[in-house]
Parts: sequence; structure tokens; C-alpha cells
Amino acid sequence: MKAVRLLASLLSFSVLSFGGVSVSAPSNGSSSGSPVCFVASALSSHPIAAMSVYVDNKVAYKVNAGSMDTMVSIGSGSHYVVVQAWDTSGVVLKAAPMTVTVSGGTGAPPNSTTYSNVNQMTGWQWCDTCAGAGGSGPTAKISMEQNIGNPALDGQSAQFDMAGSKPYSSAIWWKQLGANANASNFVYDLYFYVKNSSAVQALEFDANQSLNGKKYIFGTQCDALGHHAWDVWDTANARWVQTGIACSAPAAYSWNHLTLEFQRVNGQAKFVSVTLNGSKSYINKVFWPESINAQELNVAFQMDGNSSNTPYSTWLDKVNFTVW
Repeated sequence: MKAVRLLASLLSFSVLSFGGVSVSAPSNGSSSGSPVCFVASALSSHPIAAMSVYVDNKVAYKVNAGSMDTMVSIGSGSHYVVVQAWDTSGVVLKAAPMTVTVSGGTGAPPNSTTYSNVNQMTGWQWCDTCAGAGGSGPTAKISMEQNIGNPALDGQSAQFDMAGSKPYSSAIWWKQLGANANASNFVYDLYFYVKNSSAVQALEFDANQSLNGKKYIFGTQCDALGHHAWDVWDTANARWVQTGIACSAPAAYSWNHLTLEFQRVNGQAKFVSVTLNGSKSYINKVFWPESINAQELNVAFQMDGNSSNTPYSTWLDKVNFTVW
């Protein structure tokens, strides 16, 4: 009887242990810029359901497949990295932990394109009512002025103003950059400044790409006076989705550095991460696009007013948009 039980135990162990995760890149102890290339595959006695890359014990990338070949944005420094997989029976498979050193923070490959100082470009467009719920919000008094010397980091910031008598008014400004259908990775990097934090209901920073009959909206907002967290836009269902990443009202009279990373992957808009004043959080949410007949690439900025629609201004500087 003991021999039978032992044999059964060994057989069970053999089934659960069959297979594993093989990582071709990066190698343990390697150094690189960001994003980091990850190439890996998993094998088990059951089909592989998903794979993930963990960076410092947080999910940095996930795919519902048995292999991956992707670029993952990782902040500068030395990181503890594990590639893990699950099969359909619930068995967890892990590659050996690695240490990967990243230099230079968020970066891009040599073939990337950077639209520099977008805040200084001509041809910005804007509206008030289209920024509201359902594209039919209240009216507001809005304006934009460029090449502001103070406050500014380089003497050429852009000032965005909103006022009016109707509560919770909104205004959006956007700059078309021309179609770029080859781009599927996006880094929106900028600095923003306010003088009246209590007037800021929310600040929204967007990137939009339209191609092949689809529009991918990378809408990201700091809901400063609502639930004090970052939200991302679910395009197909036309709704905001909470990320659980904290975002309180920005400090007054202080420049804030914001970096947003997005990807267009497997036909979906992926929100990769948000970095505010050096603190990086991974979002890792994906949403389906909407149908549209357009070819475009643009960045946008939106201001939302509080219940009294207290007038306020926001300054943007060093607005850069890198794609590849």
C-alpha cells in the first residue's frame, strides 16, 4: 500500500513539474536602456494560459499566451525581475530570478521619433463643450497663450486658462502631429504647473492614434478632487476606469514632471505606466478601440473645473512625445 501511494505521489509530482519558463532575453546581470526587450516562452503538460514579467515584485507586462516578444519600459537602476507563467490547470511556472540594470530611465530605441516642445508648436485646437460628458458639456471661457516666460522652465511655456459660471466645466486642447501608422509605442513626457490647486477638479493628458478604421484613445486623468487617483479611458465602453494609483491635487507654484507610457498591442490600447515626479506605477490595462475613418496622431490636454468652476490656469512646458 505504501508503495502504491508513493508511486501515485511521484506521478503527481511529475505531472505538476513538467515544463517551465525559458527566457532568451534579457540575461541575468545584463544592463540596457529602457525599454527592455523580453523574449520568453513557457511549456507545461497543460496549455499555457498567461505569462507575466514582474519587476520588483510588481506586474510590468502580461500576455494571455505561451510566449512573449515585447519591449517593457523600466525605470533606471537595478531591478529584481521574474518571468512567470500559468497553465490552464492553475500550475505556476517560474524562470530563475534575474537582476537587470537599466540606465537612463524611460527611453526609446534609435529608430524612434520625438516630437519636441509640442507646447511651442503652432496649430493647436481647442473646445469647451466637446470636453464634457458625451461630448456635450457646459460652456466655458477658455484660452491658450504660448511662449510664456514666467512661470517656465525654458522661457517658452504654454498657458491654458479656463473660467465661466457653470459648474464642472471642462476644456480640451489638442495638437495634431500627422499620421504615423508605424508607431505602436508612445511616451508622453511633460511638466505642468498650477497656482490654485483647489480649483483643479481633474487634469487629463491624452494621446490618440487613428489608423485602419480604428481609433486608439490613451486617455489618462488625475482625478484630483474626486477619488484622488489616476483613471484611464475605456474607449469601447466610453467610461473612466480607476487604476488605484494615487493622484492628489498638484502642489501650487511647483513644476510637476509627468511621464505616461502607452502601447498599441494585439489590436488594443495598452496603458503601461505613469510616472509623476519620479514615482513610477505600472497600470497594465488594455481596452478595445472605437471605429473611425481617420489617419492621425495627436496629443491633448484637458482641464476640468470644480463645483464652482473657480477660474484657474495651467502651464505646460517641455512637452515631448516619443513614438516608435
